[in-house]
Amino acid sequence: MTTSRGPAPRPAPRPARRPAPRPAPRRGKVHLRLQVGFLVVALVLSVFTARLVQLQGLDPRQYARLAAAEGKVSVVLPATRGAILDRFGRPFARSTDGLMIAANPQLSAQDAPALATLLSRRLDLDYFETLERLRDPDTQFQYIARQVPAARARAVVADAVERGLKGLELRNDPVRDYPAHDIGCNLVGFMGTGKHGVPKARAGLERAFDRQLAGTDGEARYQTGASGRRIPLGDNTVTPAVDGTDLVTTLDRDLQWYTQRVLRQTVLGARGDSGYAVVLDTRTGETLALADYPTYDCADPQDYPESSYTSRALADVYEPGSVEKVLTASSLIDAGLVTDRTRFVVPPVLMRQDAPIHDYFDHDTLRLTLAGIIAVSSNIGTVMAADEFAPGQLRDYLQRFGLGQRTGVGLGGESAGILPSDAQWTSQVGDRIAFGQSLSVTALQMAAAVNTIANGGMRIDPSIVQGSATTDEGRTVGSDEAGLRRVVSEDAALQTMRMMERVVDPEDGVAPGARVAGYRVAGKTGTAQRVGPDGTYDGSFTVSFGGFAPADDPRFTIYVVVQNPRNGGGGGSVAGPAFSRLMTYALSRYGVPPTGAAPSRLPVEW
Repeated sequence: MTTSRGPAPRPAPRPARRPAPRPAPRRGKVHLRLQVGFLVVALVLSVFTARLVQLQGLDPRQYARLAAAEGKVSVVLPATRGAILDRFGRPFARSTDGLMIAANPQLSAQDAPALATLLSRRLDLDYFETLERLRDPDTQFQYIARQVPAARARAVVADAVERGLKGLELRNDPVRDYPAHDIGCNLVGFMGTGKHGVPKARAGLERAFDRQLAGTDGEARYQTGASGRRIPLGDNTVTPAVDGTDLVTTLDRDLQWYTQRVLRQTVLGARGDSGYAVVLDTRTGETLALADYPTYDCADPQDYPESSYTSRALADVYEPGSVEKVLTASSLIDAGLVTDRTRFVVPPVLMRQDAPIHDYFDHDTLRLTLAGIIAVSSNIGTVMAADEFAPGQLRDYLQRFGLGQRTGVGLGGESAGILPSDAQWTSQVGDRIAFGQSLSVTALQMAAAVNTIANGGMRIDPSIVQGSATTDEGRTVGSDEAGLRRVVSEDAALQTMRMMERVVDPEDGVAPGARVAGYRVAGKTGTAQRVGPDGTYDGSFTVSFGGFAPADDPRFTIYVVVQNPRNGGGGGSVAGPAFSRLMTYALSRYGVPPTGAAPSRLPVEW
């Protein structure tokens, strides 16, 4: 039987599935990560801290030693040398821009032979010494040449670079410059090159006052690693340079120039060997000009003989001749033994123990005053007057005038001259010394002695340095240090001045060429025999003229000397005109007016 079925019942719907719940965060893991991170940072910081403590606190010296093993550099920091100036601040010598050529042997060693060849040729350096410095294994700095003119130094280094040669560098290093060239060079001196190219004072004021002028070089010291870079914690120190101090002289550069030119013309015009000229400020003893001929150029000293490097006016000694007679005459007057009007009967020849004494001119018996003896420069009359001295008296006076002693102006090479000792001072020697033989002087010595008469009988030490300065030998010199002492009385100096005026008188004197138009001039000629190498007179002569103006109010004292003139002239005709030119220039330059008083008319005969 078939049974009918209705529709099948639907299955009951499944209940919806809920999303699975998220797991709760695990806080322990996050904390762990943070802890690990902090730990890593802490460890790193600990390492740095430990290293810092080691370097700065526990073992800095060991670190420095390790750094030193890598390399140490010492660099010279050059001091600027002080200038040498004239009395108005104009330079005779100064420092200008220059360069030092240095080398880093760590870089230059490979090309050392080629570099040494280039440097020795271009800079006149010793090849082997330069080669050694370029190869020095113990340093990264060696200076090769000091104080090289900037253009020249740059050209040499550029040439090396073009050739592919490494290791040279340039550093500042002031170079010495002599803008006045030969003007005052006999006194100024010059800088040469010493060992390893270090500048070295060679002559004159440069040498005498080297410490003051040079100052003190500084130094930079630092340590480098293998890369050549500085090590921050190494021994890095800097000692600054101390620049030198200027030296101011008493010289007047323009007057020095003119004096040198007049002297040169005078020596050449007389066909002489050499000459000297000194210009002093009568009142202060300051040397306004001191010239030698021949001389040299400070900028190119290598072109001249070394004998030129020392001032002849300080070093050369000679018999002064008749200029010395004014010292004899003033001493006699000061001692109260004669006056400018004392009368003498002067024979044609004076017989003495060892030889007859003659005058330079032939004459019969003359009746001369002491003023006349000075005016015509009589040797015989001077010896007769000097007979009035007591034994040793003239020598004492000459010592007080400064003869036989260095002037002490501060320059090296100065001679003391020769003044015979008491034991050597026989009557014959005394006779000859009275008129300027048998003793020797320098030009500056004699100028200072004549200046004593001009300064009213007071001797003031001559000076070349203005103010005060100390030589390398430790002597303090200069115009502030100049000694002053009375040698003869003011009256004795006045009487001597009046006698010296008669020397330039056109009628009675022997040196009218020494006159200065419009001014009173006092002076004295000198003509002396010269001693040859064998110690005997060789037939040549020294001629000179020394004097001052205005005679009645002296402002300048000038002394001119010419050695071995071959034109037959004497002190009046050769040195007298040079004196006149120099005195005319000096009086005009300094604006000294004439006094307007009439010159002396002392009687020369009786």
